[in-house]
Amino acid sequence: MRRREFITLIAASAGWPAATFAQQDNKKRLIGFISVFNDKEMAAPLAALRTRLRELGWVEGQNIAFDIRATGGDYGKVDSETERLVAAVPDIIIAQGTPGLAAAKQYTKTIPVVFTQVSDPVGQRLIDSLAHPGGNITGLTNFEFTSGTKWIELLLELDRRISQVMLITNPANENTAQFVKAITAAGDTKKVAVRVASIRDAADISEAIENISKRSGGGLIIFPDGQLINNRELIVEQAARHRLPAVYPFRSFAEVGGLLSYGPSFTAIFRRTAEYVDKILKGTKPADLPVEQPTKFELVINLKTAKGLGLDVPVYLQQIADEIIE
Repeated sequence: MRRREFITLIAASAGWPAATFAQQDNKKRLIGFISVFNDKEMAAPLAALRTRLRELGWVEGQNIAFDIRATGGDYGKVDSETERLVAAVPDIIIAQGTPGLAAAKQYTKTIPVVFTQVSDPVGQRLIDSLAHPGGNITGLTNFEFTSGTKWIELLLELDRRISQVMLITNPANENTAQFVKAITAAGDTKKVAVRVASIRDAADISEAIENISKRSGGGLIIFPDGQLINNRELIVEQAARHRLPAVYPFRSFAEVGGLLSYGPSFTAIFRRTAEYVDKILKGTKPADLPVEQPTKFELVINLKTAKGLGLDVPVYLQQIADEIIE
């Protein structure tokens, strides 16, 4: 009789669940995580990830451990932190955002990588295709660039007086040019002028929002970016101060007073990420897992903020919203 068969037999006769015994016999797996978010902004996504992993049998401190590196929106640190993460030889790496994926691809060709919230991995030549990503990488995409059309439409539904918007972007983000192109084209179709503000720090944010507030018919669109998420409270505060309608990419903005958000669900994305991690830790090759696009988009409306701006939110928008904040 083989040793493992003997152990399983003894465990069963002793009344121990064989699966539990086998789980203790396995080594603890190390999950690396590289993100441009800060620790505070990573709390909710990581909670969703941990919850789903636990449902799948992976319990932190028992059979998995985490090495989490959040750079707080500092894109300059992504490379160095990823290099250190790879040196720790994790069993798998979760790379959040395009900068995280690009760095992971640079520093390892062998450690499995699951990416999240990357808008254009094929166009940026980070994977071969969505159906067949190739190599050691797979994951979940984020926005399509055409999301900009929806953001402009939502702003106009809230305030028909809007004739120009300030698009707040981060020039360090590789997706900036494509989003600017798509949103500008959408603005041309809707007769809305699109101005672009490239943000590097908090002072830039305040200046850009103040500038658009001096023009009649102004509104804001906030680009989906880790640095801007980390500064969400400042952005929402400045939008309120200058009485500007604004649309945001994630619900976390609406939760701190932003007027309206429309974007993919962080909870859904990170729960699905956990499922990819589970499959790979159990032996599936990343190249055999097609890249998935988000299927759940959330519309969150803050009625209290709308009232403060003197805006009447159409009833039909309230009816289709995933959440109303009052």
